[in-house]
Amino acid sequence: MSQSTHGLGGLKYDPAKRSRPQELNVFIALIVIVAAFEILGRLLMGDSFLLNTRDNVDTFFNEQRLQIIILQVSIVGIIGLGVTQVIISGGIDLSSGSIVGATAMIAMSFAQVATVNGNPNPKAIFGDWAMDLPVIVPVVVGLSCGLFAGLINGALIAYTRIPPFIATLGMMVTARGLSKWWSKGNPISFPTDGYATIGKGMMPVVIFIVLAVLFHCIMTYTKYGKHCYAIGSNEAAARMSGINTEHHKILVYTIAGGLASLAAVVLSSKNLTAQAGMGVMYELDAIAMAVIGGVSLQGGRGSILGTVLGALIFGVIISGFTFLKLDAYYQEMVKGIIIVAAVVLDQWRQKGRSRG
Repeated sequence: MSQSTHGLGGLKYDPAKRSRPQELNVFIALIVIVAAFEILGRLLMGDSFLLNTRDNVDTFFNEQRLQIIILQVSIVGIIGLGVTQVIISGGIDLSSGSIVGATAMIAMSFAQVATVNGNPNPKAIFGDWAMDLPVIVPVVVGLSCGLFAGLINGALIAYTRIPPFIATLGMMVTARGLSKWWSKGNPISFPTDGYATIGKGMMPVVIFIVLAVLFHCIMTYTKYGKHCYAIGSNEAAARMSGINTEHHKILVYTIAGGLASLAAVVLSSKNLTAQAGMGVMYELDAIAMAVIGGVSLQGGRGSILGTVLGALIFGVIISGFTFLKLDAYYQEMVKGIIIVAAVVLDQWRQKGRSRG
């Protein structure tokens, strides 16, 4: 029997209409992209994309390339975790990249050493009182900047009712201006050893994975996550059910700002310098990761796991194009095509559900 009414109050259940989890579709897409680069590598380069082909290395996979794939998307992936929560709750955040730039400059100015090779720090922003500080100081200052920016975003959206696009666009311009004004456009360098350790080696990947697991559990099992989905699906119904939508929106944008500032701390630590141009286009890459991972721009659907898979797709594409020795601008064009295709597929899924 293809249909049954058992336990459904007379409604017919058709197993043929049951759809696969969106994360499974994204994972299949990831496998297909990896396979495509593997085939192209064999045909065009005479080499494998992910498998080890060197006789002097006793591993099956090319571990170095795998590490690069994960490392190059981990920092933007941290931002993507916050952006995912914003989009699921029915909003959008265009300010995260600029928050990265502003936070990196401010945090690094509190992480500087007093002397470089026995001479006074040539990039010093403050006097001796702000030199050689414990690592907790620049980290707390940086995170506070991002949390405050996110709080402003959330308050504007919740209480003035202006569209999230406009509110976060204003923050994007303001934060980018702050990053340029902070040191008059000059880079800030020479952090303490403690600060440099934050982004050393594979630490960005570890931080990304830990946060992904944490927020996956939060979005799946806690009241906070359920409220995000409820508000994104139908804000009026969520309000009528007793959810304080204003307070929740403020919390969501504050968390997103905090994650953007954490990404800034990791990025500036990894690069051992901070520049006003840091984080340019990061907000769009983070949104793209979420959309590719199955997060609906209409709100109410998506998952942290999907965003992680979307980040891996980004990493594979970037690494694959580098492996094939193709110019960087091809990467941007392909990413744009993938983003549009993901949104089109989401629209088709929405129409299919409404017809079903």
